[in-house]
Amino acid sequence: MFDDIRPHLVELRKRLGLSVLSVFIAFIIAFIFHNGILTWITAPLNNALTEVGRIVESQDKAEWKMQTEENNITVVKSAPSDIADKLEDRLKEAAKIADTKLSLILEEASQAAKELSQSLKILDQNLSQLKTHNEFEGKITTHQVGGAFFVALKVSFFAGLIGAMPFILYQLWLFIAPGLYSNEKKMVIPFVAGGSIMFFIGVIFAYYVVTPFGFQFLITFGSFLYTPFINIEDYVGFFTKIMLGFGLAFELPVFAYFLALLGLVTDRTLKDFFKYAVVIIFVLAALLTPPDILTQLLMAAPLIILYGLSILIVRAVNPDTSVDEEDEEEEETEEETK
Repeated sequence: MFDDIRPHLVELRKRLGLSVLSVFIAFIIAFIFHNGILTWITAPLNNALTEVGRIVESQDKAEWKMQTEENNITVVKSAPSDIADKLEDRLKEAAKIADTKLSLILEEASQAAKELSQSLKILDQNLSQLKTHNEFEGKITTHQVGGAFFVALKVSFFAGLIGAMPFILYQLWLFIAPGLYSNEKKMVIPFVAGGSIMFFIGVIFAYYVVTPFGFQFLITFGSFLYTPFINIEDYVGFFTKIMLGFGLAFELPVFAYFLALLGLVTDRTLKDFFKYAVVIIFVLAALLTPPDILTQLLMAAPLIILYGLSILIVRAVNPDTSVDEEDEEEEETEEETK
């Protein structure tokens, strides 16, 4: 029995070896441009931090205004430096109308008020800078000595895996092709092209639709109490998990087409399995997305739509003929009865 499956194992090892080699070559190319790739990966997080900062700042201003109105606090509109300037002007006017001795004293007091005004202006500037520095300012950090290097390796591998995906799908097809008929082997281009396109669509959907909502929700939650310092190592792993999860999930119509081509599923099979598929989809969405209901729905909803599309594809490729056969049998029975 082992001799029968040995050629298949040799073929599988060959296809896996070529796939790994393609990923390694793409990894080397991606490592050269890892700074640009890392900038692209961290862009959703930076945008979320900026947006949450605006929300927190506007919320703080609204709460401060509400508290001052409730407590009937009278706020002094003039800055301390402006008060010192007014004091200086009044002292100069008093010096003009006073006698000589008092005039000298008032001039000295005016000079002191002028110096005080300058000091207060510098203090106001320092306080404004300190206030700006103390406002909400989330940051992306690293807690490891070689954190930046390992992050570069991770993002390069991620980019290499995505870049090599068409070649990996091609190797998968070559491994399966010997068991297909000649007319089925001609579907290599639709399989590779369709699989690659659907994978990239899943990644793009996750990047431009899911991550902005998901990251903003997660960072906003608790941001009024804590300032987020995001560990870049954890973020890259989290980001790649979401991207790969959505990319693989969007392959559903392609795999359904392939299974229908082999005659393993029909449209009736998918319809009967639909209620179970919905449960499985939501479980996968919970495992592959951040722990919030919004992101889970953003993944589950497209998957349910893709499942419906898969039913239509399978109906076109391998429709269920059992119903037609039953109708024919009933017609034959009626004719015999007559």
